[in-house]
Amino acid sequence: MSELKRTPLYEKHIKYNGRIIDFGGWELPVQYEGILKEHEQVRSSAGLFDVSHMGEILVQGKGAFDFVQNLITNDLNRIGDKQVIYSPICYPDGGCVDDLIVYRYSQDHFFIVVNAANTDKDFAWFKEHAPKDLLVENLSSQYAQLAVQGPKAQEILQTLTDFDLNGIAFFHFEPEVLIAGKKCIVSRTGYTGEDGFELYADPKDAGDLWESLLNAGGSSIAPIGLGARDTLRFEAKLPLYGHEISAEISPVEAGLGFFVRPEIDADFLGKDVLKRQKENGADRDLCEFIMIDRGIPRAGYEVFAEGEKIGFITTGMFAPTLQKNIGLALIQKKYAKSGQPIEISIRNKLIKAEVGKGLFYSKKTKRN
Repeated sequence: MSELKRTPLYEKHIKYNGRIIDFGGWELPVQYEGILKEHEQVRSSAGLFDVSHMGEILVQGKGAFDFVQNLITNDLNRIGDKQVIYSPICYPDGGCVDDLIVYRYSQDHFFIVVNAANTDKDFAWFKEHAPKDLLVENLSSQYAQLAVQGPKAQEILQTLTDFDLNGIAFFHFEPEVLIAGKKCIVSRTGYTGEDGFELYADPKDAGDLWESLLNAGGSSIAPIGLGARDTLRFEAKLPLYGHEISAEISPVEAGLGFFVRPEIDADFLGKDVLKRQKENGADRDLCEFIMIDRGIPRAGYEVFAEGEKIGFITTGMFAPTLQKNIGLALIQKKYAKSGQPIEISIRNKLIKAEVGKGLFYSKKTKRN
């Protein structure tokens, strides 16, 4: 059994009473003061996350643009320098290798952030498809990543820098900003449904940045664990690899067709399959649903309609802000329509639910 890895902030998690779990081979905090409290902290004020386990891959050299464009399903021409784009990357059959964030420094220089559990797999995939004269390097050990999320995120972060954070628009980044005297890449993307920033820093600076952010925010900020990170992203209907997308689930099936651009010239992997799915519709659709009867839906539970198994839940739980039991399910296309009655198998009992639309959180959602 391999030894569990730790981020540069492990001692901070212990200091702040984080409850440590094995998360994909990493020792990370699932919570500090409780998932519901931490969830509300981010929705109402600001939270601080350690996401240093995420992977970072450098692609640099002549031909970098074409290489990246031929891997991702999105259109790299949609962004300029110091901009960021989200995209799946796919196998030839349309299943997802991963979903990732691409930072464009220039036509010949890209910084790509991948899911932690997929870092080694993604790096090998990149190397397999890269021209021999292109630099493709795994930089994951060279970066710590902190995320500040919530409506007060900018206000708190601004107290630690002379750089005007208004200058970083959504899905943009600045490659060199001093935060509390520490050099950081600062981006504005987020994974909670709230505004926020990501700070990529030298691992040796991570502890000082953590303390500086908590001191600057006072009672308006708190450390947030993986548990609330999951409830926040789910409630905002943001996909998670291994749940909404996977090697067996295409981005079109997962409702991410907007990020699949078969009309571009690039012959990215999976293009033919994904183009057919976009034009003709996939056999399965990811749909929103709400529980009618009592019961909490969980990932992997089977979904039934008219006495037939029609799919399975990708993610389901109690949504704290919405105060509802809701979920996402990948089901046969003909049943994926708003108002469709479905049943969820929970402990060998079929519990009533209903397909819906607009069930999830956005910043415009009225709070109960």
